[in-house]
Amino acid sequence: MTATGHRGLDHEEPLLFEQDEPGRTGVDLPAPKGGQDRLGGRARTRPLGLPGLAEPQVVRHFTRLSQRNYAIDAGMYPLGSCTMKHNPRLNERVARLPGLGDLHPLQPAKTVRGAVALMHTLAHWLTTLCGMPAVALSPAAGAHGELCGLMTIRAALEARGDARKRVLVPESAHGTNPATAAQCGYAIESIPATARGRVDLAALKAKLDGSVAALMLTNPNTCGLFEDEVQEAARLVHQVGGFFYGDGANFNAIVGRVRPGDLGVDAMHINLHKTFSTPHGGGGPGSGPVVLSEALAPFAPLPHIVVRDGRPRLVEHDGKAFGRIRAFHGQMGMFIRALAYMMSHGADGLRQVAEDSVLNANYVMAALKDDFTPAFPGPCMHECLFDDRSLKDTGVTTLDIAKALIDEGFHPMTIYFPLVVHGALLVEPTETESKATLDEFIGAMKALARRAHEEGAAERFHAAPTLAPRRRLDETTAARKPVLRWRPATPSAAAE
Repeated sequence: MTATGHRGLDHEEPLLFEQDEPGRTGVDLPAPKGGQDRLGGRARTRPLGLPGLAEPQVVRHFTRLSQRNYAIDAGMYPLGSCTMKHNPRLNERVARLPGLGDLHPLQPAKTVRGAVALMHTLAHWLTTLCGMPAVALSPAAGAHGELCGLMTIRAALEARGDARKRVLVPESAHGTNPATAAQCGYAIESIPATARGRVDLAALKAKLDGSVAALMLTNPNTCGLFEDEVQEAARLVHQVGGFFYGDGANFNAIVGRVRPGDLGVDAMHINLHKTFSTPHGGGGPGSGPVVLSEALAPFAPLPHIVVRDGRPRLVEHDGKAFGRIRAFHGQMGMFIRALAYMMSHGADGLRQVAEDSVLNANYVMAALKDDFTPAFPGPCMHECLFDDRSLKDTGVTTLDIAKALIDEGFHPMTIYFPLVVHGALLVEPTETESKATLDEFIGAMKALARRAHEEGAAERFHAAPTLAPRRRLDETTAARKPVLRWRPATPSAAAE
């Protein structure tokens, strides 16, 4: 430990409040003329509670904090099921153009005709790519899109006087799927997977009857596998009068190659902030449009975009719509970025997005299959999934591998998810990483695998990360007892 607490150029950075010095300021105002009181006799009687700081302190503080953030601009994100990717600067420039970057949701409709036309163009791209006739643009993100889709399904069922009570959800689904169904008042029943990691069609068939409102299925699924019996599953659900909800979180693996509408999907949310360029969690907020089949389109939430007199317009009233799902019509910044991404790639480029994402994931799986155990046989789609059988009797866990990967300069992959795979390591290289970057990641993973089998390795792995600004935390306590607020030391505490 150094005298300063720093680790080379990695500074131990105190909070702004801990750097406070009363009277210090980054602004030097001239004295008022004639001895006048600027505040008109309304001076504060007690401290404001904001830290006194000079300008260099503030700049250095936030610069140092930014250096602690792992970002897509710094390196690869192997997180599975998140589709982290490069965020083209072209998209950012377009989103900030005058007339786009300064839009306000309360502007009069006649002043935002260009924005409505842009949304209409985006809707055309989405419906064309998905092979479906309609799309609701307003949902805020994936889970909100699921809610929109299930509410649309419920509205369609109620319109025909068919009050169904059950929704079927595969056991490998995202946790938001059963939560959404429960929010909409449905009972959830789980569908098991086969040894191939795909939905057990026989188990699905056994649960289908006239009480099933919908099947919620992710394809490619959360194990990174294509549901190759998806059309038969859709046929069976439709046969009993139910609807097929597709979770489109992994759409980047099939975009331009497979149209969900051709698979029998009735409703599917698309994470614009995943599939169409904006890294998940960066650039915020999200956007989760829902594409709809002909049977569900009339019940989509308001407002709709329709073309009248040759011009796209927002329709605020529709007798069949189930209502609004949010106050305004979606996240305009995400619409702009996504459309810029689509138009700059074109149809052929988007097809290559899917091809490259699948190629990269299979390259990683092929390179690591002798070091880590693939969870399921055969090729994968956009992400590869390993379990912890290769770590048996080493004393090293999946969590240890993830923590040690930080010391190798990589953000950890998704771990312990999906829950159906013991000690899961879920890796998604995405379509944007080069072979050189993948080889570097593969080399780091191979080194960790070898190290895990060395004598005494478990103790070293349990201590990882050792090169990060903070050592390994007690994550359970951090989650259950988070400290989210700084409080100044009391006089008695300071004396101690």
